[in-house]
Amino acid sequence: MAKVGVLGTGTWGMALSRVLADSGKHDVTCWSALPQEIDYFVATKRHPNLPGVPIPDEICFTKDIEEAVTDKDVVLFAVPSVFVRSTAGKAAPFLKDGQIVADCAKGIEEGTMLFLTEVIADEVSKVCPGKKLRLVALSGPSHAEEVAVDIPTSIVSASPDMEAAKVVQDVFMAGCLRVYTNTDIKGVEMCGALKNIIALAVGASRGMGYGDNTTAALITRGMGEISALGVAIGCDQQTFNGLAGIGDLIVTATSEHSRNNRCGEMIGKGIPVKKAIEKVGMVVEGINCLPAAVELMKRHDLDLPIISAVDKVVNGGETPAKMATYLMGRDKAHEFD
Repeated sequence: MAKVGVLGTGTWGMALSRVLADSGKHDVTCWSALPQEIDYFVATKRHPNLPGVPIPDEICFTKDIEEAVTDKDVVLFAVPSVFVRSTAGKAAPFLKDGQIVADCAKGIEEGTMLFLTEVIADEVSKVCPGKKLRLVALSGPSHAEEVAVDIPTSIVSASPDMEAAKVVQDVFMAGCLRVYTNTDIKGVEMCGALKNIIALAVGASRGMGYGDNTTAALITRGMGEISALGVAIGCDQQTFNGLAGIGDLIVTATSEHSRNNRCGEMIGKGIPVKKAIEKVGMVVEGINCLPAAVELMKRHDLDLPIISAVDKVVNGGETPAKMATYLMGRDKAHEFD
């Protein structure tokens, strides 16, 4: 039996905790930075964003991050990307040297341009110099709403430390969850971050009344932009053809469960960006990731028109209709597919 500490009690953290607990093979402890959330879960055994899904009695809830991470085989970071660094700082004193830490948040930190496993390593090294972690990215096409009700799902455990990746694979492998391994952790994290931006574009196109042709074009060319940026920083091209790449992009850009897709659709209908985010009611990671994506694009002198267009709508005040016209009218006589 593995002991797993889960930091973060959002929908994804809770869905994975439920899978682990229901397997009967693991001891699961969940922590939230919000004490009132812990009180709510203990009292109701329900998550407000996972209606009808009971929380197993076997899950232990705690308000003490030391209890959540001490003496654990795997510590799972399941907090929004903007809280990964602060959470790592709180957890650092209690993480053992050589601790296996899996991160399932998706994003790139603005300013540092670090992927989230790198953010964890960076913050822990600042708080506890010399302490080393065995870091794994857990990613792929996986909506919490479906995993929570045991719909078959496949994800990726990625790490250059294949032994650590296999430990995480074994822990999370369950009846509804099949886990593959990959050594290209940067490629997997790149896909997980940037696919949210493309999903915003697809949602906006739907909001403007465009159809399946437009969706297919944005997904396909959007994957081309993600892979171009990934290859530029040394990622494996094959990663972008797998579950963490095209698989995650498809589900995020087309599903009703996708926050980024829903937010983009509202923006396409003319709802202001801030209002659209409020209406989604949860973190829209594609919005958070845009500044880092644009900066990386500039650093590597890449022309990524879809990502640029989304940034101009979200941060530049341009209308989705104008950006659609821009994308269709770009003067490139010799573009290749």
